[in-house]
Amino acid sequence: MRILTGIARCHERFARDCRGVTAVEFAMLLPVMVTLCLGGVEASQGIATDRKIELTAHALANLATQYTDITNADMSNILNAGSAIIAPYSVAALKEVVSEISINAQGVGTVVWSDTLNGTALTVGQTVTVPASLAVPNTYLVFAQVQYSYNPTYGYVMTDNLTLSDQSFMMPRESASIARTAS
Repeated sequence: MRILTGIARCHERFARDCRGVTAVEFAMLLPVMVTLCLGGVEASQGIATDRKIELTAHALANLATQYTDITNADMSNILNAGSAIIAPYSVAALKEVVSEISINAQGVGTVVWSDTLNGTALTVGQTVTVPASLAVPNTYLVFAQVQYSYNPTYGYVMTDNLTLSDQSFMMPRESASIARTAS
């Protein structure tokens, strides 16, 4: 009987002792809290990068529409502006394409000229799908495309690279179309 009483008392003391509960709770919550913290950082950096991609696409189209004639030097400056906008993120993961699209009488868009930085230029004469609201017959559009391969900083929550992209269409401002010259 003494043994059973001793075991019962030991069990009561153990049940009332709360000295290790905090450590156990901390050990259980730590992985969840670290995941939430790192996930929040990765998500916010991904969203900030995506916003930079949107700004870059808009700026490329906006800059190109201000010309009546774009030379190689002008196009180099336009494409390098995109590299400046994407900072502080890596330019090596950035692909930019700026093209002029001619929309015929039937509303079908085709490429007139195209230039790129780290990407593949569109082929002259290639058909491009233009949003219906912008497919005004017998007009021209500047079409900017930006793509970025986002590599998460920690790789703890998001483990693979994400391909972020955006595009922007704008009408030329200074003339009906923009000539592209090699000089």
